[in-house]
Amino acid sequence: MQVKHLLLIVILSLTAACSSKQVVDENLSEAELYQQAQADLDNKSFTAAVAKLKALESRYPFGRYAEQAQLELIYAYYKNVEPEAAKSAADRFIRLHPQDANVDYAYYLKGLASFDQDRGLIARFVPLDMTKRDPGAARDSYNEFAQLTSRFPSSRYAPDAKQRMIYLRNLLAAYEIHVAHYYLTRNAYVAAANRGRYVVENFQETPAVGDGLAVMTEAYQRLALDELAATSLETLRLNYPDHPSLVDGQFVQREEDADSRSWLAKATLGLIETDTPLPPGETRASQDVVRQYEDAEELIPDELKATASEEAAGRSWFSYLTFGLFD
Repeated sequence: MQVKHLLLIVILSLTAACSSKQVVDENLSEAELYQQAQADLDNKSFTAAVAKLKALESRYPFGRYAEQAQLELIYAYYKNVEPEAAKSAADRFIRLHPQDANVDYAYYLKGLASFDQDRGLIARFVPLDMTKRDPGAARDSYNEFAQLTSRFPSSRYAPDAKQRMIYLRNLLAAYEIHVAHYYLTRNAYVAAANRGRYVVENFQETPAVGDGLAVMTEAYQRLALDELAATSLETLRLNYPDHPSLVDGQFVQREEDADSRSWLAKATLGLIETDTPLPPGETRASQDVVRQYEDAEELIPDELKATASEEAAGRSWFSYLTFGLFD
């Protein structure tokens, strides 16, 4: 079935590409253009509808159907899976007709265009975890629905917009948790703790709040910030006693320590270790300097080493201070 779905996607894409250029009869009147555009919308011929509505607006900018054509053009773009064009057309309608009785519909379609922007043809047939994708479109959609509900609380589209906002808020919170866990795997514990705290502070009443507390607990434990870790853990126990990170009331860290070995050591399963752990206070650079000094010392001939040691043994402290000038 998946192969059939992919073939359908290819066919639809090719069909859309071939029909993207629609020729509109120049002799059509305003009413005829509008009627044909309506027929195309009813038949789901959205590419043809877009062409006719654009022609209607450009040929009769002050006609009786011009304003309605601008509004229906937003819908045609949205249904034709052209989200950027739909949002641009919505912005234009809102700017030109801020007091129009149907301006709330423009806000609603603008939010829908962003809502479906990441849900193209592929996402309809291939299962994708939306919480792991770039949340830019989801954030835009949330803000656009928020404008609708705040400016037009009694709009017929407000209830649906509020339900979508709940979904989008949960999605944005889950995305932040994915980023926090990535930081944990990279040993970026401060960044992970900040992401977890951001979820707890800004996404209350979402399922991800418990995950945010768990991330904070784990990050603070790894940073040896015992007091902050204990506070986060206690809050997690009180509010989310059934959280997966709690086993018999005890916190279990989710992420293992990141493997900081070189790629050669990982590829050979540790048989070839190129980098050994550094002692506290040392760096690779300091080790290289010491190694160069030791290599240079080994190249000194034995007779010179003996002479140098004898001279060093017989020199006085005054000779050292004067660099041997008064020997």
